Amino acid sequence: MQPITAMPLSPQLTLEQLFTTPQIQKEWFAPSFLNQISLTQVEQIIENIENTLGSYQEVQVDGSDYLIVFEQGIVPTKLVLDSNNQISGLLFQAPISQGMSLKVAKEMFRSLPGKVSFLVLEDNSQLAALRTNQPLAVGSAFKLAVLKALKQQIDGGILAWDDVVKLEEEQKSLPSGMLQTWPDGSQLTVQTLATLMISVSDNTATDMLINVVGRDLIESFAPRNLPFLTTREAFVLKNPQNQSLLERYRQGNEASRREVINQLPSYPLPSVDIFNANTVAVDVEWFFSTKELCELMTTVADLPLMSINPGVARPNDWSRIAFKGGSEPGVLNLTTLLEAKNGKTYCVSATWNNTVPLDETRFTAIYGGAIAGLK
Repeated sequence: MQPITAMPLSPQLTLEQLFTTPQIQKEWFAPSFLNQISLTQVEQIIENIENTLGSYQEVQVDGSDYLIVFEQGIVPTKLVLDSNNQISGLLFQAPISQGMSLKVAKEMFRSLPGKVSFLVLEDNSQLAALRTNQPLAVGSAFKLAVLKALKQQIDGGILAWDDVVKLEEEQKSLPSGMLQTWPDGSQLTVQTLATLMISVSDNTATDMLINVVGRDLIESFAPRNLPFLTTREAFVLKNPQNQSLLERYRQGNEASRREVINQLPSYPLPSVDIFNANTVAVDVEWFFSTKELCELMTTVADLPLMSINPGVARPNDWSRIAFKGGSEPGVLNLTTLLEAKNGKTYCVSATWNNTVPLDETRFTAIYGGAIAGLK
């Protein structure tokens, strides 16, 4: 008599049991997965999703990926099962609330603690607005200003996309990105640097481009950000070991702040771990209003590299998407330009600042719900 063995679960049922079984089991996951993320972390992620979107409903196939459907929205999900039918790869993408009215989205943003700005434009007409002229820290969304300066120099014939730039040790920054791990002297085209800066928010690529186009030109698009910091400069100033340097920067006028940043190349980068929990000197940042971010986005959205990373919006819902966001503890921005299948164009930008770490899942779900309501 043959022993009875359990049939392996389908990918859909594998995902379903994560949300329907009272206790997640270690045996469901490959050892290689658990070396990267603990069961406790998986449980926390699932709890955050359910707190944001309500009770689990079903799993739907979405091409080669999946949509996990909840009472109040969806979570696009990527799943990889190994030969033992254990989870070796699992990525819950940004939760998306059900399409909601802009009025509801605006009130949900308004209810968040701290400072929030929210803007939705259809072509040039304002559909929703909440403190749209208030400058807030926007993290890596500032890279839109760098790209605008680069595009202007390329359009003027000063630079070309195929110009080559050499990676120097003193330009290497902290992640996000990958170029900080590349060998000194690596040759990269301007187009590669711009693509990495936008699609994976590569900080080293960004600093290289700031050096190429020049700080002065970028500052003409960002007059309250003087001097316009590289990411490396910001990280060095935020280093808790450089407190006296930070205070000189904070208390100085523009001229003395420029003197401070001229000294920064001799200082080492801090550990990236300082950004893992609490906010770190969030006044050392890049400050833009959502109105300014939509203006910047409009000038660069036609570049193909802007559509590599669609952010929160679902590509199948739109003819074209251009996206850039930014974050650090206490700072979050999402800015998206959307071209609808009926030809209408929207810009949706939202920023949240607070003195404590943010509930990014909730913010992103509201933002995604606002976008879903436009399609």
